[in-house]
This record gives sequence, structure tokens and C-alpha cells, in this order.
Amino acid sequence: MESEWVEKFLGHLRDERALSVNTIKAYRRDIESLERYCEGSGIGRWDKLAAHDLRRCLAGQRGRLSGRSQQRWLSAVRSFYGYLNREGLATANPAAQLSAPRTSQKLPGTLDTDQVSRLLETGDNRWHGLRDRAMLELFYSSGLRLAELVGSNLGDIDQGMIKVRGKGNKERVLPVGRKAIEAIDKWLAVRDQGTETTRSAERYRQRLDPDALFVSERGNRISPRNVQARIRHWTRTQNIAGNVHPHMLRHSFASHLLESSGDLRAVQELLGHADISTTQIYTHLDFQHLAEVYDKAHPRAHHQRRRHDPTTRGKHD
Repeated sequence: MESEWVEKFLGHLRDERALSVNTIKAYRRDIESLERYCEGSGIGRWDKLAAHDLRRCLAGQRGRLSGRSQQRWLSAVRSFYGYLNREGLATANPAAQLSAPRTSQKLPGTLDTDQVSRLLETGDNRWHGLRDRAMLELFYSSGLRLAELVGSNLGDIDQGMIKVRGKGNKERVLPVGRKAIEAIDKWLAVRDQGTETTRSAERYRQRLDPDALFVSERGNRISPRNVQARIRHWTRTQNIAGNVHPHMLRHSFASHLLESSGDLRAVQELLGHADISTTQIYTHLDFQHLAEVYDKAHPRAHHQRRRHDPTTRGKHD
């Protein structure tokens, strides 16, 4: 196969479309899997691939790819052939008429406000505790993605606002709540000192990243894996059940804000969603919450629903 066009396509995604590193990695995996299929099937040129070839290739992926992953795979192939058409390497898009199986929309997990409060009240005033509290507060205060928090710099925060670089390096400015500002101020007061276990404060300061808002105990910009591990640590410490991860704090931020304000457009802007349909999933969460409140509070609703539930027959409220 003409492999150099895969690299040119990925460069196009990076330089012209400014897609995120993670999206480009996913597209690379998808296109390389197609390339392996073509080589195994004796297809030596991209313009020789037909729709029926793609169907066979997609069918072979169904055992190991979820419906959502298949949809992404097809999207990658469509984009790749759109690029090949533009460059004159192909005259048709074999993926144009194909569709992956639909999957039911999975609602994102969230924490309720009591769980969030418990998670944020770490009560640890040591170096790690102050840093982690500031990260947790910022996640929940401003609905940041993990990559946005890790990529935040000291100069990004000014007068209660933070500038973040989202997907495709698109910048947006977000408000930071009072509690988060207080937690960040406490963290910044100890940031340059290093931890109690740092053997040499001078060595730590020499390695300290001058720009990063959050750093590891070695002075480097904190890594996504480190942030995930610290959230797991505080989840266990604060006795919060479930698999709490950074994106769950973002989901909780969006759900709680929408529940209180009802302003879907504002939540879309704060989250940095290009398409409001992405944000609309939180309206389902909000409705789910309202339905639970109704079911528990209305004097007749609860009895009516239980009457039709065969598992509750013969039981008393």
C-alpha cells in the first residue's frame, strides 16, 4: 500500500485541522488496521478499495470493537478518503454509504453533591494534599478535561478566570469558583518548596517546571496518569464508592450546573463542546434526577409505578 499517504493524512489532521493528539492516535490505529486488511487481501492501492471490501473489513472488527468504536473507525476512513480525493489519489469514498451498528447511549457517571463535598474535604495540609485539593477543586469548579488541567500554566489564571486549551488547541476562558481559587492559592504558597520527602530542596527547584500550574514531587509537569492515581487515592481515603475518574468530575460539574440553571447553551460553552448535541446528554441526566425526585415525593406516583412492577407484588411500602 501507499503508506506515505497515511503519514501525510495524519500530518493534515495535526497541522490543518488541529485535532488533538489523542484523536490523531486513534485515527492512526484505525487507518493502519485498514492498511493491514488491504495488504492481507491483495489490495495494493487506495483507489482499488471498494465498499464491499470495507464491509468485510468492518465485519472482521465486530468481535473486538464496540459499536461506538466501529463508528469512529468508519469516521476515520471517511476522513482519510476525503483527503485522498482532495489530493487526487482516489475519485470516490468507499465509506460514504456505510454505517456502523447503532449503540444505546450510555449516560455518563456522576457524583451527587454530597459525594463531591466529601471528596473535596481532604483535610490534608501537606504538599501533596494541598496540590491534590487544588486539582480536585479546579476540576469540579470549571469542568476541565484531564488534558486541560495537566496543560494549565501559572499564567493562565487571572482575576478568577482560567484560560484553557481544549480539543484541537481551541482556547476558551472559564470562571473559577471561590473555593477553587482559595485551594489554588494555598497550593501556590508551597509549590516551589517541594515535598517532605524531597531529598534536596535546591535540586527540586532546579528541575521545577517554571510554567506548569501542577507539578509532581520531582518538579515536572504532572502527568495524566499521576492525576488519575491521586483521584483514586482520595476516593479510597474519603470512602466514596465506585470508579471515580477525572471525567466524572467534569460530568458532575455539567450535570449539577444544568440542574440548577437549565441553561444548556451556557453549559455547552463552558464545556467547550462544538456541537450542542454532545451537551444534550446531560439533559437526560437531569430528567433522570427529576424522575427520581418525582417518584419519591409524589404521593401517588410511587405507588402507581410499584403496582406495575411484578418484583414488588405482595410487598409493603
